Amino acid sequence: MKQFTATTLLIFCLLPNTLSAQEIEAVKDSSKYETGTLYKALAFTGAYYAASIYVMNKTWYKDAEKVRFHFSNDNAGYLQVDKFGHMFGSYAYSYIGYHSFLKYGASRNTALLYGSTLGFVMQFPIEIMDGIHEGYGFSWGDVTANAMGSALVFGQELLFREQIIKYKFSYWESRYSKNSNGYFGETAIDRLLNDYNGHTYWFSMPMNKFVFRESLPSWANIAFGYSSNGMYGEFENITSFNGVAIPETERYRQFLFSLDIDWTKINTDSRVLQIFLKGMTFVKLPFPALEYNSKGQFKGHWIYF
Repeated sequence: MKQFTATTLLIFCLLPNTLSAQEIEAVKDSSKYETGTLYKALAFTGAYYAASIYVMNKTWYKDAEKVRFHFSNDNAGYLQVDKFGHMFGSYAYSYIGYHSFLKYGASRNTALLYGSTLGFVMQFPIEIMDGIHEGYGFSWGDVTANAMGSALVFGQELLFREQIIKYKFSYWESRYSKNSNGYFGETAIDRLLNDYNGHTYWFSMPMNKFVFRESLPSWANIAFGYSSNGMYGEFENITSFNGVAIPETERYRQFLFSLDIDWTKINTDSRVLQIFLKGMTFVKLPFPALEYNSKGQFKGHWIYF
C-alpha cells in the first residue's frame, strides 16, 4: 500500500490550500505565467520524487534485496481491492494536480495536460522500484489502475468541465484484524495500511443529476462502493501467524450502495470550516448502506464506514 501512504500525506499537506481554486478556471493565460507554473510543478515533482524514493528505501524496500528487473502478475491479489487503491491514489494526485495548475495561473488546457495526468506520472516510478526489488515486481495491473485514476479526472474535466463523479475512500478496522495476532500490524496506522478488509472505495455522484431533479441540494450524493472481506493474505489465506492459528474464513466481494455528501458543494464563510471541508474531499461519510456480496447475500447496514 505504498501509494496509499504517499497519497494520504499529499492530500492533507496540499489539499486545503490547493482547492481554493476548485471548480474555477484560471484567468491568467500568458506564456510567461504558464512557464513559471510549469517550473514550479517540475520543481515540486522532482522534490517529491526524491523524498518518496528515500522514504520507501528506508521503509518498504529496506529488507528487500535488489534483483534484475522483473514482472509480477498480482491482478488477483486481495480480490482487486489493491487495484482500487492504486486508482484512488492516482485520482487524488491528478485531482490535486489539475486544480493546483489552475490556482497558480495555468490555462485549462495546460492543467489538463500536465495536472490531470499527474497521478499516473508520479506513481509510475514506484512501479519501476517494485520491478527491481525481490518480493515485488513490475505490475501491468498496477499501471493500468494508475492510468484509470488519472483518466477519471482528465475525462470528466474534458467532457463536463467538473468532477461529477468523485472517487472516495472509507475505512473501519475489520473484525478479522482482531483475530490476526498482529498479522495486519501492531498499531492503528499499520492496520489502516494493511487491513484491506477494512477498505472501501466509492464512486460518489450528485443525486440531482442522477434522478434529474434540480430541486435537490447540490451536496446530496449517492455512492456505489466496492470492498472485500475474509482476507488473511494477498492471494490465499494463511493458517497461522507467529505460532498462533488464524481462523478459517471465506474470501468474498462486497458491492455497496449508500448516501454521501459532496463536501466541495457546501458553502461557508468560515475559513477554518472551509479548510476542514476541503480536506475531506476524498473521504466518504458514514451512512446507512445496502450490500450485495459474492456469497449471494443481501444485507443492510445502519451505519457503514
